[in-house]
Amino acid sequence: MGISSPSSPLGRRWHVGILLAFALARLTVMGGSWESGLATGAEPAGSPRVESADGLEKATFGAGCFWCVEAVFQRLKGVVSVVSGYSGGRVKNPTYKQVCTGKTGHAEVVHITYDPKQISFAELLEVFWATHDPTTRNRQGNDKGPQYRSVIFYHNDEQKRLAEHYKRKLDESGAFRAPIVTEIAAFREFFPAEDYHQNYYNLNAAQPYCQFVIQPKLDKFKKVFGPKLKDDATASSPGDAK
Repeated sequence: MGISSPSSPLGRRWHVGILLAFALARLTVMGGSWESGLATGAEPAGSPRVESADGLEKATFGAGCFWCVEAVFQRLKGVVSVVSGYSGGRVKNPTYKQVCTGKTGHAEVVHITYDPKQISFAELLEVFWATHDPTTRNRQGNDKGPQYRSVIFYHNDEQKRLAEHYKRKLDESGAFRAPIVTEIAAFREFFPAEDYHQNYYNLNAAQPYCQFVIQPKLDKFKKVFGPKLKDDATASSPGDAK
């Protein structure tokens, strides 16, 4: 896990223009029939949810180092658990060392369990695209390799449709300075990472990577998405990998 450069485009991405572009994308997701906006967590009209027996849903995202991505999504209201791991590759039960070679095909991802009554997949997508650089292929900051690629592994046709729609609309809006290269692919299998990767920031906040990379990202995240965040006391969510 490399230390991101202060001159990276991270700061430029925390701009209201990106959020406005995302709001406009929501407006057009079903031909302009969006009603109450991001603040309420309302879904665009005509967007059915596919829920499990317990009413919870899954989302799987890769956005660079999973330590960072885990820390972000753990803090969202409605997120029940976040598990760091690997997905999208050819090797069964890969180790971190294997994935770091860049030869397994796997990406570092977070496997999220969330309550759609509290937070929608569209809102998760908003956080996903606003908190990493989706225009750099196989790289986030100083972390380089296909394991750090920007990727959405969709769990159903509705997630695929929403991901493709928002990706296209964000590109058309010019919210980013370069085209979005985020991969959108069907979810196949998830392999949890080793125990020491789980809940990493919450357990290792004094480590240099946490202090110089994750904490600044969380500070900006809290300023932009404050109303959507849990209390700090409830941010930890190791969860399960089902």
